Amino acid sequence: MFKIALKRRQALLGALAFAAAASLSQPAAAITPDEIKARGKLVVGIQGDNPPWGFVTSAGKQDGFDAEMGALFAKELGVEVEFVPLEVNNRIPALTSGRVDILFATMAMLPDRAKAVQFSQPYNANAIVLIGPKDKVIKTNEDMAGLTISVAKGAAQDTQVTKNAPSSATIRRYDGDAASVQALASGQTDALGGNIFYLDRVEKAVPGKFENKLEFQKLYNGACTRLGEKEINVAVNAFIDKIKANGELKKIYDKWMKVPVPEFPKSLEGISFTAN
Repeated sequence: MFKIALKRRQALLGALAFAAAASLSQPAAAITPDEIKARGKLVVGIQGDNPPWGFVTSAGKQDGFDAEMGALFAKELGVEVEFVPLEVNNRIPALTSGRVDILFATMAMLPDRAKAVQFSQPYNANAIVLIGPKDKVIKTNEDMAGLTISVAKGAAQDTQVTKNAPSSATIRRYDGDAASVQALASGQTDALGGNIFYLDRVEKAVPGKFENKLEFQKLYNGACTRLGEKEINVAVNAFIDKIKANGELKKIYDKWMKVPVPEFPKSLEGISFTAN
């Protein structure tokens, strides 16, 4: 009897474990703006340590370009905002699992990503670049030969440096932007794959030593929601149209990017701005 009871208990525990694992693997249920309003809170995934996009102030507040975008969208919905700081490689899983409602998280609009998430229309422009020493000539991809280059693992800069660097270059992949910048600043690497706004962080850490060298790719950033969530996609696109028209986007650009708001493309190959 004891053995039978033990087997039944083991079978029950196994079934429960299987059910739990299955539930974790399931995509999150779709959410609508009305449900967010009823809850009274918008949960925004953001990069936690990547100025000027998203970072935590000395007072413990999430701030930056994307933080202001997320807070403004929450205000548009009439709810409070809650930020969830994320690393580069867990942004999409945090969204698709339902941990967050939306990503304002420096999400470069790339066709492969568009298979996993729904992009809004673009609200920011960026470029992927190589940052290197001022006293070293790096004008072509071949000039990266023999360099050790730090990148944030899984980010657009990882893809572009891997694609463009000669085989003699060593690419070191770090868990997040802060670690890849620190690797350059501390002398662990010779150069850094990043975006056009990385240089300000590098300059603060090591003044006067580095500059942007090569530009690999022009990119646009969009907000991300889950595939098939039509209502929230419509809401975020309408929000972006509104802040472009009323000057709010320009204010955020002036504060954080310190460059004019660019002309944004009406379409990008392989990427839909509207949910099907």
